[in-house]
Amino acid sequence: MEIKLILNFLKQLAAHNDREWFNEHKPLYQAATQEFEKLLTILIARISEFDPSVRHLQPKDCTYRIYRDIRFSSDKSPYKTHMGGFISAKGKKSLHCGYYFHLEPEGSLYAGGTYGLTPKQLQEIRYSIFDETDAYRKIVEGRKFKKYFPSIGEDRLKVNPKGFPKDFPYMDLLKPKDFTVWHHFDDSFFDSLDFIDTLVDMAKVSKPFLDFLNYTIDDFQ
Repeated sequence: MEIKLILNFLKQLAAHNDREWFNEHKPLYQAATQEFEKLLTILIARISEFDPSVRHLQPKDCTYRIYRDIRFSSDKSPYKTHMGGFISAKGKKSLHCGYYFHLEPEGSLYAGGTYGLTPKQLQEIRYSIFDETDAYRKIVEGRKFKKYFPSIGEDRLKVNPKGFPKDFPYMDLLKPKDFTVWHHFDDSFFDSLDFIDTLVDMAKVSKPFLDFLNYTIDDFQ
């Protein structure tokens, strides 16, 4: 599997993000896409060993178009400069939490969770954490979880969320505006012979967190 081939294509695309260059280098794009699909095929199979719910997925179920939607963006670059795959039992358009793998030169990452939850879903997740604080803490305060995922959510409330006792001692657990975790890599990560093992291990460590969230999310889809 040639991860560097993917990254090299994406570097070139970032430097020449226009339709003329892309059309002239379509074979490079096709080769990079094939390599990314090989990676996702392996990851789906390996993740299925501890999460059988994703066993039915194919790479095409998990990947996104490289074409950007520029209708409402000031950035009119026509192509994304990354490749991403979201392995989720209910599909890439579902709010059901899953495993996201993102390749981008010096910006690759693994992320677990979901984006775009409704205010109702966010509040219900907070209620679930409040009701099952010990179970949630056991997951997110675990040694290996903290090693891979030192923080939860990209944005947080600046004040305590409404609807909870002011003396609740774990209020910080309720403040994320999105319940996602992530781990970034530089390009040298893919030089390791066991990088797939590391990616799979991150997915496995994140699974109890995803299961906790999905228990609530799936009731409020």
